[in-house]
Amino acid sequence: MVIVLMGVAGSGKTTVGRMLARRLGWPFRDADNFHPLRNREKMRRGIPLDDNDRRPWLQAIRASIIESINNKKNAVYACSALKQAYRQLLATDTNKVKFVYLKGPPELIAKRLANRKGHFFNPALLQTQFNDLEEPRNVLEVDISPQPDAIADSIIAALGLRQGAVSRQHSGPIGRETAK
Repeated sequence: MVIVLMGVAGSGKTTVGRMLARRLGWPFRDADNFHPLRNREKMRRGIPLDDNDRRPWLQAIRASIIESINNKKNAVYACSALKQAYRQLLATDTNKVKFVYLKGPPELIAKRLANRKGHFFNPALLQTQFNDLEEPRNVLEVDISPQPDAIADSIIAALGLRQGAVSRQHSGPIGRETAK
């Protein structure tokens, strides 16, 4: 199984992703590491990325997900996956790729970004991420207000996983559906 933690910058994807991967004994892959230097520089300068900037980044993440699946390796990814088209590209096998939407209020996320140090994402871009966000349906949606360890525990429980091993695989939609 591949778990993709998705949401806007500052929603806790990396923090929760690392914790979740450690608890499950799976590798963690941060989509930030797949960005070309040009994308990082644009974001550092406060210039939002467009679909053309994101295309090679998403293709690299997709290739990594396919590699994990082909090698029958579980993995946790942290990737904004803001648009439905991005999630469709990354969901190479909907029985094996599960999205978890880390959702929270803009005020909390802005506060987190203001306190984050040493990251290339310019907090001034947060609104552009919310503008691009197409909230997913039929995925596990998790409130980011609790502490990261509680969030990781809730994801493990909701996906029917055990720490250190997969207890069962899911073939259908997971979590609660979000009404639009």
